[in-house]
Amino acid sequence: MKFVDEARINVIAGDGGNGALGFRREKYIPRGGPDGGDGGDGGSVFLRATQSLNTLADFRHQRTYLAQRGENGRGQNCSGAGGKDCIVEVPVGTVATDRETGQVIADLQRAGQMVEVARGGWHGLGNARFKSSTNQAPRKTTDGTPGERRELLLELRVLADVGLLGLPNAGKSTLIRQVSSARPKVADYPFTTLHPNLGVVSIEAHRSFVMADIPGLIEGAAEGHGLGVRFLKHLSRTRLLLHLVDVLPVDETDPVTGAVAVVNELKKHSEPLFAKERWLVLNKTDLLPADEREAHCAAIIRGLDWTGPVYQVSAVTGAGTRALCADIMNRLERLHEEDAVSDTSAIAETLAAEETPSDDA
Repeated sequence: MKFVDEARINVIAGDGGNGALGFRREKYIPRGGPDGGDGGDGGSVFLRATQSLNTLADFRHQRTYLAQRGENGRGQNCSGAGGKDCIVEVPVGTVATDRETGQVIADLQRAGQMVEVARGGWHGLGNARFKSSTNQAPRKTTDGTPGERRELLLELRVLADVGLLGLPNAGKSTLIRQVSSARPKVADYPFTTLHPNLGVVSIEAHRSFVMADIPGLIEGAAEGHGLGVRFLKHLSRTRLLLHLVDVLPVDETDPVTGAVAVVNELKKHSEPLFAKERWLVLNKTDLLPADEREAHCAAIIRGLDWTGPVYQVSAVTGAGTRALCADIMNRLERLHEEDAVSDTSAIAETLAAEETPSDDA
């Protein structure tokens, strides 16, 4: 199934019901006083994350979602029923942005999480509400307020542990095919990857991680050139980035120049993404003569002034990929342990603060 990562929808909350104008009229009680009831509140629109969806494809067919209007009030002090809420299910990892203001109003990262994106209108008041000692027969009522209306941009940001970064034809799709069961399109021309691909890399029983293959970046991507910048947001959730560099490009361009261009576009797009942990993966080393391989790779590392982890692999033959994936798994496990310790410390600090008696006590 094609990965659909963006959709635009309109959400319209229900209007509040109007208040009623009424007076009690019964036998032997000709002037029973006002008894107009309030209207009901309008229904709201919610987004709810679910694991049963993995794309935003369904939103191409239905773009408008309506909550129910609140009922009007009635006589005998009967309030109108509240409108039924509208719950829109979206895939886990969906971010909803108000298109008018640009404000992010929902970031759904776990199944079952639900966020209100359009609030229903407030109920109108019936004339019974306005009765007083000086006005025993009020004819005043109020109408319900309109429900909120929004146009939302939905973006599905893939939830991957590791993201692949690099120029078109750097070998990202080939690598993910080599180390996982994912089968993205592979060809000898640029931009064969037109949408993100996910692959589960299994190391052994109960030890695996998710890798994301993102369309390649070109120089000027931050200004809208090429395809990769559209998908850079997917990398924001990853724990680790692998920067793939083709050690012997077919167009004979300098690998260092291309790698620097990718890093510059990454920095222009997002400083937090630029600061994320990155490993250098020198790919297609099988194309180099064995006696020149080390010197050629060392020149690239020096040219990039790289001080982080470096791996030499061949995504086609699989050489070096097993060691790379094993080290990735170990690093991710350490990061998960650090997160667990951090969460435990935060909980302990919160509990300690709650137990500490205040100065006013």
